Amino acid sequence: MSDPICLLMGKVLPDVIRGDGPLAQLIRNDGLHSVFQPIADLKDGAIYGHEALIRGPHESTLHSADALLQAAQDEGLLHELEFFCLFTALKQWGQLKQPGRLFLNISANALLSLVEQGGCTCFSKCVRDLGVSPRMVVLEITEHERVADMQALAELVKELHSTGLFLALDDFGDGRSSLRLWSQIKPDIVKIDKYFSRSISGHADNLKTLQALMQIAEIFGTALVAEGIENEDDLRVLRDLGIAYGQGYFLGRPSNVVLPSIRSDAIDVLQDSRVAVMPEQRHISRLGHLRHLSLIHAPCVSQKTSNDEVAAILMARPELHAIAVVDNNQPVAIINRQHFMDHYATLYFREIFGKKSCMQYANHSPRLIERNHDIDELIGILTSQDQRYLTDGFIVTENGRYIGLGTGDQLVRSVTELRLEAARHANPLTFLPGNIPISLHIKRLLEGGAEFVACYLDMNNFKPFNDHYGYWRGDEMIRLLAQLAVTHCDPQRDFVGHVGGDDFLILFQSEEWRRRCELIVSEFAFKARDLFDEAARLCGGIHAEDRHGVMRFFPCTTLSIGAVRVGAHALRDEEEVATLAALAKHEAKMNGGGLFVRGEPALERV
Repeated sequence: MSDPICLLMGKVLPDVIRGDGPLAQLIRNDGLHSVFQPIADLKDGAIYGHEALIRGPHESTLHSADALLQAAQDEGLLHELEFFCLFTALKQWGQLKQPGRLFLNISANALLSLVEQGGCTCFSKCVRDLGVSPRMVVLEITEHERVADMQALAELVKELHSTGLFLALDDFGDGRSSLRLWSQIKPDIVKIDKYFSRSISGHADNLKTLQALMQIAEIFGTALVAEGIENEDDLRVLRDLGIAYGQGYFLGRPSNVVLPSIRSDAIDVLQDSRVAVMPEQRHISRLGHLRHLSLIHAPCVSQKTSNDEVAAILMARPELHAIAVVDNNQPVAIINRQHFMDHYATLYFREIFGKKSCMQYANHSPRLIERNHDIDELIGILTSQDQRYLTDGFIVTENGRYIGLGTGDQLVRSVTELRLEAARHANPLTFLPGNIPISLHIKRLLEGGAEFVACYLDMNNFKPFNDHYGYWRGDEMIRLLAQLAVTHCDPQRDFVGHVGGDDFLILFQSEEWRRRCELIVSEFAFKARDLFDEAARLCGGIHAEDRHGVMRFFPCTTLSIGAVRVGAHALRDEEEVATLAALAKHEAKMNGGGLFVRGEPALERV
């Protein structure tokens, strides 16, 4: 070991040299070693680097990293253990002479303490003396303890960068990590805690969180590493999401031998042209705020304002439907224009009540709407027994303070518009993705060069059934089809969308898509009969009016599926896919229902 390293080790490990605990003895006897876990580029599966993880003797109570950390805490050797692990990993890596980056864990405070002993230049020289290029070393800053001096750490990071070392934040999002730390030290890499990446293929909330972190990373120019990748479904989602690097057991486990490549089944996923089906929100809530509600910037009055003063305002502003009564910026009542002026115009009103408080003819329980109300709350207002908002309008507040007025018409129109927009994202009847997610998924399929089958599903004779039995049972039949479509699709390969009404679109990447379609057709024909009454089931249908008002017989409702095979880069855009699928559906219905594959013989129909 060279002089600088001996000097540094002698300064930072005095307690280890004198300690008599089991951990101190292990360190003195060189009883710790590193294992290495690969970190892969999620574009092509190439090894980007390896993380060094410390281990004690096999079959020892101090074998695991957690046990070693606990022993270090018990013996008061936390920083000393970190220093020893750092140099142990560097020494092993230098002897192995492997390509790629080496990721080393160290707490922020331990890093500050280490550099204080000899400076960044000395530490960089130690790294080179151990046979490792500083430009291939990534120091992962962990936050097992709070950073005592954020500014000092930021200055240290600049110095370390100048020597060629890279910096990373470890386990970001684990509850200890700080967005301020990310912002202030601006690391080269941020490793996202496994909580957000594990099982991401089934968690829409975690997907949204990762998308937000990607936006922050783009602002700061940071590369992201997703930790905890343990299956092919999560890997496919992270790949399609655009996360740069990944780490986890599905890519490769920690090993004494440095792995030259990630697992073959992980490479297969990364090279597979099929795209992930991103998890969608399964409920409609907080669909939007009334930020775009047309606000009437109207003057307000106080409880001491006289009736004459209110009348003067209303006569000067004929467009006002009401006036808010406000006390210390907080609304307490609303005065309806028509109600007030009807009283004000009566004989002797001005002489008797003109100078008195306007509160006499005010509604003391006005409808208040906060600008951050979401749709669910507003629907409650529309369906409440108190419908005075239709005539009085309502008072709009922001953080409880008066900012203006709104009308009942505006409220109804805004809620309707927001509900329609929400339905384009998720159908309110089936909670399946609506037109916007459908289009986005088709776009991802086309841009990714995936081969897929677009299937348009439509019921036969649904309208007469719906007219005969009513919308309630019609909704049951629509939900039945939704349930069958979801049941017979692979949630990780196939995308089920609800276009609207009784129309659905399935985008298959499953190889056995034809069998899945046949099962949906056959099971729907069988289960849909249960929604008819016994007489209709016995005669095989119902008598109802057709579109021209003529009474005729309609067989029990069945299903038509029109399918279109889409090759890699065969079509230009989402509209072309949807149009061809709709034409295939039309041909399926013209051929009597069942499955019809466009461009193939009619024998393909079942």
